[in-house]
Amino acid sequence: MASFNKFNSFVEAVAEKVHNLGSDTLTVALTAAANAPVATNTQLSNLTQISYTNCSSRVCTTASSAQSSGTYKLVLNDLTLTASGGSVGPFRYVVLYNDTATNDELIGWYDYGSDITLADTETLLIDFDGTNGVLTIA
Repeated sequence: MASFNKFNSFVEAVAEKVHNLGSDTLTVALTAAANAPVATNTQLSNLTQISYTNCSSRVCTTASSAQSSGTYKLVLNDLTLTASGGSVGPFRYVVLYNDTATNDELIGWYDYGSDITLADTETLLIDFDGTNGVLTIA
């Protein structure tokens, strides 16, 4: 499983009410190794995305967004990307961003280690951690 890396600006964006992680539409973007995200990126327009012509929906579903004993945890349902009508990729990075926020502010990304190309009908399961959550804030 790829590890989650947060964008530096996410911390400030949470403090300044840019994100409502419990109700905003969170979506994934895909980028290739040649266009790697970096921690200092702030919004989706900072990234060069691949073509989504043959890709299924990239919208995430929130399973829970709650705090317990002062620690907030965001849990997303796993997301399966499917190539349909042709290939998708290559891509290496799966970037989580807030599609509701004005500038499509970035949250974090996963590095899959090398470029992936999905052939027609192939799938990729983005296995969001259901136990520990995508992220916690303490």
